[in-house]
Amino acid sequence: MDGVTTAAAPFDLALAVAQAARARGGRALVVGGFVRDRLLGRPSKDLDLEVFGVPEAELAPMLAAIGRVEPVGRAFPVYKLGPIDVALPRRESKSGRGHTAFTVQGDPHMSFADAARRRDFTMNAISWDPLTDDYVDPFHGRADLEARRLKVVDPRTFADDSLRVLRALQFAARFEATLDDEAAAICRAIPLDDLPAERLWGEFEKLLLVAERPSIGFALARALGVVEQLLPEMVPLYDCPQDAEWHPEGDVWTHTLMVIDEARRRNADLDRARLATIMLGAVCHDLGKPATTAIIDGRWRSPGHEAAGVAPATRILDRLNINSIDGYDVRTQVLAITAEHLRPSAFFKAKDTVRDGAFRRLAQRVDLELLVRFGRADCHGRTGTFDCSAMDWFLDRARALGVEHAPPAPLLLGRHLIALGVTPGPRMGEILRAVYEKQLDGAVTTVDEAVAEARDLVIG
Repeated sequence: MDGVTTAAAPFDLALAVAQAARARGGRALVVGGFVRDRLLGRPSKDLDLEVFGVPEAELAPMLAAIGRVEPVGRAFPVYKLGPIDVALPRRESKSGRGHTAFTVQGDPHMSFADAARRRDFTMNAISWDPLTDDYVDPFHGRADLEARRLKVVDPRTFADDSLRVLRALQFAARFEATLDDEAAAICRAIPLDDLPAERLWGEFEKLLLVAERPSIGFALARALGVVEQLLPEMVPLYDCPQDAEWHPEGDVWTHTLMVIDEARRRNADLDRARLATIMLGAVCHDLGKPATTAIIDGRWRSPGHEAAGVAPATRILDRLNINSIDGYDVRTQVLAITAEHLRPSAFFKAKDTVRDGAFRRLAQRVDLELLVRFGRADCHGRTGTFDCSAMDWFLDRARALGVEHAPPAPLLLGRHLIALGVTPGPRMGEILRAVYEKQLDGAVTTVDEAVAEARDLVIG
């Protein structure tokens, strides 16, 4: 190898590829989201190149002279050169049902316009020459990007890929863009039952975690009929009434979207898994309200909606195949937030009588700091002004007990019972649980006290 190594920055590698292509009479253009983000002045982690005018048989050797090349892709050769992807321009034609059912054919002699025609929206169909700093924009994507307008590149083929409907949602939210009428009409007519769970979550994750105002995407999902197709558990939230004193913003759907935005705004410091937990909690937290809402004593109330929301929340998590993310048990925490999201306020109302054991036991079910983070979003996700200081009180007390992320570790262990002559089995489990309950209550605070309690149980 000579020249630039694959450890180089993506832009340096792109320049090296462009220079090598030009030396062979071709041209390498940066394509896709990187160009869009560059025009917006935003960072972009992915850099893709299309190489025109260089035969397929010459492309891999050309890249190998720059750095280590790894071929990827089964249907069509894409070459990974360090952090960038390099390929020939290509045509895609629908070959069956499903997001991946395409026949792909590379053609180094395609026109720039034909190569860009396979893109979804015009803002993603702009190419950029890193050597000349020129933009190739056959579908006027720069004007649409400036106008924050989502316009399809090719109305005849847009519907070939149903995932594009979900891309419209997250693009609308991420770039605060408006879907034009033609694109909206096409999207409404596309069935979404051919998308696997991982693809659904891939787009919803971008909507929830990347967009600063995910509510834009959810509002568009309602307008396009996507909620009915993919999140039917949310449909009953439409027009579901709430008590005007506590929810002057209106129905449960409106409140949910406001909470989603508040959750995103307040929790940008979290890692991916925990932010996903908070955001999915925001989506799911009031799913139980429609089934429990009634006029009680002259006011709209929803008693027990927290527990009632667990089943529909589970169905959404199943549909998106959400379990663990980056090793973190997102599913358990989302369901716990749904079931327990009123607990901080309830504890605050009983702050003079609520015991430490209640905090320790709640910490067995849910991360108390995440519960508070969600609670702040829920409290502020309304119109009007409300006192949300209960969340601060709750978290302060949880931290004072050291249970803001997990319950206390058991003081009594199996080895202590073995030393007392207890053999492993059901009886050992009973004693461990009984002593741990006393620890949660604060009646046992040291290992010696725990062993003494166990000894009494063994003798008794």
